[in-house]
Amino acid sequence: MYKIGQVLLTLSLASRGRRSSLPRLQLFNWATKSAKRQQQLVLDVGEKVLQVPAWGFDPALAIAVRLAIAEGLVAENSTGYEITESGEFFVNEILKDPDMFGRERSFLSAVGKGLTEGMVEATASGWEAK
Repeated sequence: MYKIGQVLLTLSLASRGRRSSLPRLQLFNWATKSAKRQQQLVLDVGEKVLQVPAWGFDPALAIAVRLAIAEGLVAENSTGYEITESGEFFVNEILKDPDMFGRERSFLSAVGKGLTEGMVEATASGWEAK
């Protein structure tokens, strides 16, 4: 449930059109695991260039996305995932409680919608070149 809530918050608070690719969701998930990573990502978004050399892919997040799809909270689209009406209701319930996901909410709000798919793709394409 925690990971599903995290995905919904990411789609709601830090995704343009409330949509995101899986690599971008994984980047947010990776960053939430460390205050230093979060600070770096906020700085990178401000400069509009990711300085993250690579980030981990968490199988638990991929499973949470699949469960969110099965529950009708997230839908798959041609570029990744988007929050559904049911997912909007769920995330609004989370946002009603200021103590729930406080650290994640603060981080996602600081990043806002500034982390673009293009930034993520540019960084990931650099992995293939090396």
